[in-house]
Amino acid sequence: MKTATSFLIVCVTALLALGMVMLYSSSMADKGGTHLLEMQMVWCCFGLLGCMVATKIDYRKLKPFALPMLALAIVLLALVMVPHLGLGSKFQTLKVNGARRWFRICGVQFQPSEFAKLALIFAVAWYGDRYQRFLGEFKRGLIVPAILVGSILGLIFIEPDRGTTILMAAVSAAMLFVAGARWKYIVPPVIVGAAGLAFSLIYDPMRTKRIFAWLHTDEHKNDVGYQAYQAMLALGSGGWTGLGLGNSREKLGFLPEHNTDFIFSIIGEELGLISTLLVVLAFVILVICGMYIASHASDNFGMLLGSGLTFLIGLQAFINIGVVTSALPNKGLPLPFISYGGSNLLMMLTSVGLLLSIARRARVAPSSATSFEPERAALPA
Repeated sequence: MKTATSFLIVCVTALLALGMVMLYSSSMADKGGTHLLEMQMVWCCFGLLGCMVATKIDYRKLKPFALPMLALAIVLLALVMVPHLGLGSKFQTLKVNGARRWFRICGVQFQPSEFAKLALIFAVAWYGDRYQRFLGEFKRGLIVPAILVGSILGLIFIEPDRGTTILMAAVSAAMLFVAGARWKYIVPPVIVGAAGLAFSLIYDPMRTKRIFAWLHTDEHKNDVGYQAYQAMLALGSGGWTGLGLGNSREKLGFLPEHNTDFIFSIIGEELGLISTLLVVLAFVILVICGMYIASHASDNFGMLLGSGLTFLIGLQAFINIGVVTSALPNKGLPLPFISYGGSNLLMMLTSVGLLLSIARRARVAPSSATSFEPERAALPA
């Protein structure tokens, strides 16, 4: 267990350090200068604090808060979509590019869907632990989990935020499967969700164009597919070793969102293919360590919680890298620990802290179990 936690900490630290360096490099050509880096460092401090607190707290004591966290997430997701909601300049909702996803609190933006990710994982872990014996039934194996997960995904979907909806649907399905739900109860909601997503895309011209641009990038490289095409140019121009730190040309106004969703392409352009492969390797090791920690948890709730947190980090990284390399259609998901985004960084580091908390309790489980032997021996026959 010590090896797994050590590798986990090393990988997260390396990704954080790379993220700060690349954020500084990619933002130097922007008007704000080092503003983004300064804000990211502030959020990183809060994230590290959250990580330490989560590590110290016994994750099992958080189980009773699973449903209250889910209820709070639902309230926040509902409030963020209320137009013109605000309490003066200190608190207000924001609408950016047609989507309502952010609160602005005292000048700081916060995305409630990031908290909703953590709340949903806690709720599914709690449900899977409490009703594991009944997951083979139709009601508790399909209907109740569908309502539980759908209450969050539906609100995220209509923000609109298709990327996070798909991500959390996949994480929830994987957690329920690990908990013991049958395939016949997982596949139907997946099919219904995919059909609903396809139906929504038909009446969403912008996202329909993104799909066609993904399928025919060269034909749309000057319009809808411009961002994906420029990302591919950045990756290709970097070669094996890159153009050198700070020498990116795409960050000079050619590649939109180069600080957030597409920062992986700047890594490839400045540091080369070798560095991007090392980033991928770091996420692979992180996922392996997370699954090892989850598999050695001292209880079923810890196993499900650790699995969900690991699925979240791994799948989000997979989707982001897939989008940047044009293996997947364009979706607005940041690269964990690297992309600019305070609320995402806070929740990701808190998730790492929870994994470490699970690992700490897994180490003491065997010794605590043996401590009961003398008491059992003292009982009368």
